[in-house]
Amino acid sequence: MSKVFLVEDYPTISNSIIAALKKWRYEVEVVHDWNEVDTEILESNADIVLMDITLPVFDGFYWTQKLRDASKLPIIFISAAEMNTNAVRAIATGADDYVTKPFSLDVLISKVQAILRRVNQYSQNNDSVLQFENSSLNTLTNEVTHADLTVKLTPTEGYILKILILNVNHLVSKQKLMRMLWQGGSFIDEDVLNTNMSRLRSKLKRIGLIDKIVTERKQGYRLVTNHE
Repeated sequence: MSKVFLVEDYPTISNSIIAALKKWRYEVEVVHDWNEVDTEILESNADIVLMDITLPVFDGFYWTQKLRDASKLPIIFISAAEMNTNAVRAIATGADDYVTKPFSLDVLISKVQAILRRVNQYSQNNDSVLQFENSSLNTLTNEVTHADLTVKLTPTEGYILKILILNVNHLVSKQKLMRMLWQGGSFIDEDVLNTNMSRLRSKLKRIGLIDKIVTERKQGYRLVTNHE
């Protein structure tokens, strides 16, 4: 049974999400001390986090940054705030996906299932290290290594890079990426993919992998080799 940690302070919303998750046989934990949100999440051994933005003490962006310093645990933001601006900030902070209130509980469950499915696929994959020229991606830890430097990716960033490595030098359309990442649901906002891609490029740049992901205008992306 997978465990979801819910960070939501509004009782009506919290209770409806908990009921929906339990219907699908997820175990659910909630916050007890709003000063220790990150500690409670890490100690819970949860498989995924649902994070609201407006919270007591500190907001969801703060707690996500704290979590990202210690964990690659998947995070989905849930918020009543305007989608575009806060979605970009949420993904940039380290979230894997974003839903806006009011949202369909079926949509939220679908997003949880999609991310957990990817995480489970990683853990069951015997070929945990993928090589790309003189670089490597560990699909179990979502770590990229190049020239003795290593950078940690979120689960979504890691999965995007995995898809690009498996299709090296070939165009991967945005539609294919979204279909593989989120089962092609119509509720997916392309801004979420674009922001994940921007953040992935930024992390690769830190370890010297500059301009390896090429954008094909209005089509998609290619991971290129030096010998293309």
